Amino acid sequence: MTQWTRAARLAGGVGLAAVLLAGCASQPAAEPEPESASASDETSAEETGTRVAVAYSGGVLVLDGETLEVIEDLPSEDFVRLNPAGDDRHAFVTTSEGFQVLDMTTPELTDQVVAAATAGHVVRHAGHTVLYDDATSDTTIFETADLAAMDGELPAAEVVEGVDAHHGVSVLLEDGTFLTTVGDESGRTGIRVLDDHGHEVASSDECPGVHGEGTAQNEAVVFGCENGALLYADGEITKLTAPDEYGRSGNAYVSENSPLVIMDYKNDPDAEGSLLSSIALVDTEAHTYEPVALPDGVQYTWRGVLRTDSGDAIMIGSDGQLHTIDPATGEITESFAAIEAWEGPAEWQEEHPAIGLAGDIAYVTDSANSRIVAVDITTGETIATADLPHAPNELIVVG
Repeated sequence: MTQWTRAARLAGGVGLAAVLLAGCASQPAAEPEPESASASDETSAEETGTRVAVAYSGGVLVLDGETLEVIEDLPSEDFVRLNPAGDDRHAFVTTSEGFQVLDMTTPELTDQVVAAATAGHVVRHAGHTVLYDDATSDTTIFETADLAAMDGELPAAEVVEGVDAHHGVSVLLEDGTFLTTVGDESGRTGIRVLDDHGHEVASSDECPGVHGEGTAQNEAVVFGCENGALLYADGEITKLTAPDEYGRSGNAYVSENSPLVIMDYKNDPDAEGSLLSSIALVDTEAHTYEPVALPDGVQYTWRGVLRTDSGDAIMIGSDGQLHTIDPATGEITESFAAIEAWEGPAEWQEEHPAIGLAGDIAYVTDSANSRIVAVDITTGETIATADLPHAPNELIVVG
């Protein structure tokens, strides 16, 4: 496999600089005509329509989004994660080698890899796709449009060198403001904010166990903490404190068209398993953070919540129902049957139901029965089902 590495690194860990991710290929191809390649890529992506990628132990399945037919079974490692690149064509597959490019239109796992010792979060916002390496805390930033047009090699990228390695995440805003988590081998503590020249303009250490992020309307950014959340808005960081001494949020479910955020919520640090029974509602304009308990019998994991085009949240509950949630109140407003009731995993890496969304169509995996269903969330009608050759784990939708 071709290894792609940075040709340059940044001094000090605070500035941005354009660098090429150069690679070594045994037989380099001739330079394609940029306009022709881009036009060809766009046509190919449009013609293939929606594609669904499903990770399993040992590889990735690529499915047709309409029929759920398996188009390609791509062998990989025992445990991989899937991240949309944001360009309606590619995904990044996190492996032991780094972030490997999956072309969903071909489909194929390409030889293009952004090298990372511990490939972590991928964030898409403001026309950029941001990759984070937990082993170094280096952040690699692509123009998303450049990823869509790439043909045979990775495009140029910007790199922000990490300070102390930790499991973290970074976000780049429209004006060049760069937000990144702070931590080291002893733990994670908060975030720092850099302007477009790499100068620190704000920071907070009030976020123990900082994890996960989401960018809401007007580029209000939230980060989860073990005692609430941090909110960055209008150039300032605000601590949103949970009502419980231990009140952890680690994932944010956002709509860039809404100031309301739904986060996961856990108030028992000793609870076993991965199922959760509450959510947290964040109003980024009112600066509020409110946990809300779900009805009895409805639980979920971090993998089972998304925001719809209307701004509502949709959740695959442990009762097998697809639940629509009002982000203003946390109330379940509608429920549709999707899959059989399921039990939560003991460890988060284990196979359990996941959800993907393309417009009004929700794709839900049934790991226990190696199945996938497509449900129209406006009517509750199951419009397609399919048996899979492997027990599904993570799922993403592209196109």
